[in-house]
Order: sequence, then structure tokens, then C-alpha cells
Amino acid sequence: MMNIAALVNSLRCSLLHIESRLLQVAGLTLDTQLAPALAVNGPSLLPQPDREDEMEEQSPGLLDGILWMAVPKKRRTIEINRTRRRADSNLLKVKNNIEPCPECGHLKQKHIMCGFCYAKVCKETALIRQQMKAMEGGPLGVPTVDTVVLYEGETPSELDKDKRIVERGRKRPAWFSL
Repeated sequence: MMNIAALVNSLRCSLLHIESRLLQVAGLTLDTQLAPALAVNGPSLLPQPDREDEMEEQSPGLLDGILWMAVPKKRRTIEINRTRRRADSNLLKVKNNIEPCPECGHLKQKHIMCGFCYAKVCKETALIRQQMKAMEGGPLGVPTVDTVVLYEGETPSELDKDKRIVERGRKRPAWFSL
């Protein structure tokens, strides 16, 4: 608990701060020695600051501190905390939209791509990108035309005449459609 001397000093600093703000709002630029001041009766044993600059560097006033923050009145019991944490809304939900993947047979959600198949797609895409990079000689030599990927046994169509063709030396995967 704060002692009386510290409380009076804090109150004095707050009042001086309010007084300086009021003078700023009023547009007055008077010296603080000549301006009217608020007087607070207190014991003469209170430490008096030497200058105004030191007072403004001190901690904020009484109303600016954490004294007025909200705190709970009573501690929550363990039973209430556990009841709140284990409520039905926080438990794991049973998923009814799980089915086997038609390509590989792993379990997956209906509206999401199978993780195993996605890894295969990423691997195949990385190989295609490496082949394209080897054809062009680096990242800055990329042409501005569309790219067509042809697998073993496929021939380019008339629509692919003006496009860049990347040929893969293997059979087309079932998941990689035309």
C-alpha cells in the first residue's frame, strides 16, 4: 500500500500536469513561477522537486496507472475451470465425410485432395519444372508462351503448334488429366 507522502506527491504531480495542460489549451504561455498555482496542504517533510522537468519525467499521475484496471472479484475454482475446458463445444467432432481416395485408396475427406496423391503431384510438378529450366538455361530465359506437357506415346495437336512442349519419358499418371 502506498504511504501518505507518496500519495500526496502523486496527487501534486497530477494537478501540476492538469494545470499545464489547461494553460496549453487556453493558449497562454506564462512562466510557471508567475502563473497562479494550486495549493495543497501537506506535511513539510515531503520531498520537493527542484525543477519542473524532473516532475514531468516521473511516473504518470494517479488516474493514469494500473490502479483502475478490472480484476476478478473471486478466483475460479478448479471444478469450474475444468468444466469450461471440457465443454461439448471444445471436444473433437466426429467427421462423417471421410472416404477412400479413388486413385490410391488412402482415407481422405470428400472435398479435399488426398495427401498421398498431393505429394505425388508435387514431385511430378518439380520434375517438370526442372526439365523446363534445363531447356531454357535458367530462370531469366523463360519464354512468354504457354507450356504443354506430353508424356510417352502422345503427339502434339494442332492447338499446341505455337506452344512450348515439355516431353516426359514415362506414361501419363491417371491423376494428371489432359
